Amino acid sequence: MGMSVTISAATEADAEQILKLQYLCYQSEAQLYGDYSIEPLTQSLESLRAELAGGTVLVARLGDEVVASVRGTTDADGTAHINKLIVHPRMQRHGLGGRLLAAIEADLGTTGTAKRFELFTGHRSEHNLRLYRKHGYAPVTSKKVDERLTLVTLAKDSQTPSLSAV
Repeated sequence: MGMSVTISAATEADAEQILKLQYLCYQSEAQLYGDYSIEPLTQSLESLRAELAGGTVLVARLGDEVVASVRGTTDADGTAHINKLIVHPRMQRHGLGGRLLAAIEADLGTTGTAKRFELFTGHRSEHNLRLYRKHGYAPVTSKKVDERLTLVTLAKDSQTPSLSAV
């Protein structure tokens, strides 16, 4: 009988595992866009620790291993900014990303009193775009960063239900 994945708030002790997982997960994005200098691959441990202290960070664990994570903050206008949704490559395509997305929405919607959720991804990141659309997000803006990358911002009202239940 296998272990089940549990989702909980990240702790300071999770910082190194999250950073290593982030580095692993963003390799495919860097390859897709031909840019290995993207922020998730250059973020320092100190910067990640500051995010842990200043926002909401959730992790999914399989036993003691962090296999997925997501971060979010809510601004003064009530917009929850969700970012760095990562799932270990061996755990992808099993609904874990959707579960984490629903969990961070629920957390920011209650504790952060979010009125709206926003996130972004690159224009070529079809799996990400599909996941976000499936969970009620719609494109609201796009911004050309350079010749290789256009960032697509997607949003939804906090009253729009996510397809996944936590």
